[in-house]
Amino acid sequence: MTSTPQTTPRERAARGFLRAFGTEAQRLSRAPARVNLIGEHTDYNEGFAMPCAIDRDTVVAAAPRDDDVVEVLACDIGESLGRFRVGDAADVSGSPQWLRYVQGMVAVLKAQGLAVGGAQLAIAGNVPQGAGLSSSASLEMAVGQALAALNGWQLAPKAMALAGQKAENVYAGCQCGVLDQMSSALGVDGHALLLDCRSLDVQPIPLPEGTAVLVIDSKIQRGLVDSEYNLRRQQCEAAAAGLGVKALRDVDDALWSRRGGELDLVVRRRARHIISDSRRCELMAVAMARGDLREMGRLMRESHWSMRDDFEITVPAIDALAARVQDVIGDAGGARMTGGGFGGCVIALAPVGLVDEVRSAVAMDYRSPDGREAEVHVCAASGGAGVLA
Repeated sequence: MTSTPQTTPRERAARGFLRAFGTEAQRLSRAPARVNLIGEHTDYNEGFAMPCAIDRDTVVAAAPRDDDVVEVLACDIGESLGRFRVGDAADVSGSPQWLRYVQGMVAVLKAQGLAVGGAQLAIAGNVPQGAGLSSSASLEMAVGQALAALNGWQLAPKAMALAGQKAENVYAGCQCGVLDQMSSALGVDGHALLLDCRSLDVQPIPLPEGTAVLVIDSKIQRGLVDSEYNLRRQQCEAAAAGLGVKALRDVDDALWSRRGGELDLVVRRRARHIISDSRRCELMAVAMARGDLREMGRLMRESHWSMRDDFEITVPAIDALAARVQDVIGDAGGARMTGGGFGGCVIALAPVGLVDEVRSAVAMDYRSPDGREAEVHVCAASGGAGVLA
């Protein structure tokens, strides 16, 4: 969800709530977006990924109702108003896409035996939609925190993340892994997260001092539900089945050498990306811990090439944007596409002294296919979802 520069998501959510419902909100919750530094599409293959939550948020202003009706104001989508009953939340057939995420969270949490009553919710954010920063997971986690606060229960961050993943899989129609929700729920200020997508263990790793996190919005929107995201997941599952393993996480060098050539050519390339990118995450964690931006940059470049050539989820304009940013950074950092693919953002890690040069190069040399300039966001690694004072 996008913002106007004059107001914060918190202000817009609170003011929208007052306009729509005629009273002040009783609770405010927020959840961050995330950017994935490396490890793309590895989550549903039970591999490793390295995201970090960023200081772009979705905020929910909330108050309880005395019945089972949930009213939802989308402040950033023309102040659209949605309405459903708690007992009917699972029926999303007639709902706009944005409302399905809210209904999904209500349905999943209620099915887990948690108390979910009627509510009034106003939602605002400054997470660009369709840019690969996971506005959907940010929305799910903020809604989950609001429902917990209104109904007097708590849910562990990992459990909330899994609830958000299920809401997105079942009710929003995107077969995503749990990377996005885990990042939003468990973010740590100043740190990236090495996420083991099988065990769901999370290891916070501090970003090197003096490193800028640049998120460059290409202005090429992509909708994961409408893209080939689900097809890529099917191809990865086919590769795992062909290799006789539970998930591509389980493929070692010996197995790949012995049986990789038996796979269909396209499926083999898809698997090669997943296997190599998961390993790059572990190497990235080592390099980051020792502050080695040169090695981190090398891994990021290789990851982009793998997404481009083996997984085929980049587009020419994104390739050009990542290459131009890399030209400016040189060996002092790295740039790659981030997110599910087919548009979205480029993530770059670079010394803070190069930020202005990157901005200038992007402004001068890049336009989206429809002629728009990219937007460069200088972000900070953020803490995870929670209730605001």
